[in-house]
Amino acid sequence: MQIFLARNNVQAGPYTLDQLNIMLTSGEVLLDDLIWHDGLDQWQRVGNLTNNQRAYRPANISSPEVNDSIINNVTVFPEDAETSSAKDGKSVSLDRLYGKPERPKDNAKNAKVDMTSNRHHTPHNNVSLDKTAINKKSTAKDKVVGNVVLAPIMSRVLATALDWLLLIMAFLPLMLAMRELGGMPADLQNMDELIKYSLSLSESIPNATQLMSNAMVFGLIALQLLFIILRGQSLGKLITGIRIVDQTTHRLPSFIRLVGIRTFLLALIYIPFSTTFLVFIPLALHYYMASKSPQNIGWHDKLAKTLVVKADSSQLVKQPKVK
Repeated sequence: MQIFLARNNVQAGPYTLDQLNIMLTSGEVLLDDLIWHDGLDQWQRVGNLTNNQRAYRPANISSPEVNDSIINNVTVFPEDAETSSAKDGKSVSLDRLYGKPERPKDNAKNAKVDMTSNRHHTPHNNVSLDKTAINKKSTAKDKVVGNVVLAPIMSRVLATALDWLLLIMAFLPLMLAMRELGGMPADLQNMDELIKYSLSLSESIPNATQLMSNAMVFGLIALQLLFIILRGQSLGKLITGIRIVDQTTHRLPSFIRLVGIRTFLLALIYIPFSTTFLVFIPLALHYYMASKSPQNIGWHDKLAKTLVVKADSSQLVKQPKVK
């Protein structure tokens, strides 16, 4: 049986039934995708044929008619059409359909189809079908969304705690100097008094201490920004092996979402509360929302449209633009 799939007016295939079931199990094929094979008069929603289960076991096919006009104008790429044998001659690889980088075609006689990605590779003895990075990193307790493994809530809490600890360590020389001067007065009522106290403090603390503290604080901030921009990870996330990715592409988010919203905007929200225990209220709310969400999405993630997942090198690969 040759099976063809379609999503967003783009078609892929053909696949065998075993390939389809493997891709359904891994989440690479969605229940809302369209499917067609011999015996079907129309394109059908995958979930309609599987009873919304992630396994397709066709028997006597008798499905209600579904309007297939949405794929009448499917996108055809010239390089794919030459080798296509799909229905109506319109097909692309599953890599192209899902926006993934495609591997070069292997025309060798002993090439074998990789059932999870419609790619070709030379067969090896005792090769498991389950070779993706997601299966190497996931456990029975992990939540999997598409091709990523969601970061456990405790890993995210630990990463935040590590980031705060690094910040405290950067301020440590200044905090020790303030302690020697009697600490911060408890009767500061407004911003003017706080500014006056800061100015008097700067005159009392040795210049060497101030320089050391400034170098440590700004150095830490620069290092954090560098890792966030290049890897989607703060130092705490880097240590705990988790990363921020886009909710849709599962790759690094755009600069605006990652740095503008997820970093600077959140910093502006938290800074006014940073010297009091009130800072833990929005933070606790974030992790509470994440623990109740199927995709571990807290209000930080809703704001930036991101996910926090277990880090994998494939998430750093830029997604090619399909012209």
